[in-house]
Amino acid sequence: MEISNEKSVANLKHLLSICNDGKEGYRTASDNADSAELKGIFTTYSIQRAEFEMQLKTCIQQCNADPDNESGGPIGVLHRTWMDIKAALSSNDNKAILEACITGEKAAVEAYDNALEDNDLSPEVRQILVSQRDGINDCLRNIQTLEIQYTA
Repeated sequence: MEISNEKSVANLKHLLSICNDGKEGYRTASDNADSAELKGIFTTYSIQRAEFEMQLKTCIQQCNADPDNESGGPIGVLHRTWMDIKAALSSNDNKAILEACITGEKAAVEAYDNALEDNDLSPEVRQILVSQRDGINDCLRNIQTLEIQYTA
């Protein structure tokens, strides 16, 4: 699973930051949601992102690079999106929380799509990224359904 391209490693580290931001965002959402259903779903997605982080760290280590990234990525669009979740939580507005999650998930899918354009990815790493992107897409569809449910 060796990657020789520094750009590939940078992409993996960016995805690692995104997963960390998502994990923390979902943890915050779970802690503050007023619905038991949402608490459970958000906890599940936070755990999923922690699993994605571990997979990405393994990929980065196998590239002989340092995967240490516990604090998330540089402040950017995605990080600000997850911070919007915190603002939404202050009003205990499930719809606003779900909308913030949708925005974050759309940004994550876009980042994965961009990373998957890298032709230097090994087949093993590409498979991991496709699987993670598919998992995020599943989350996105579920959250969009929940948004409709909680709006009605």
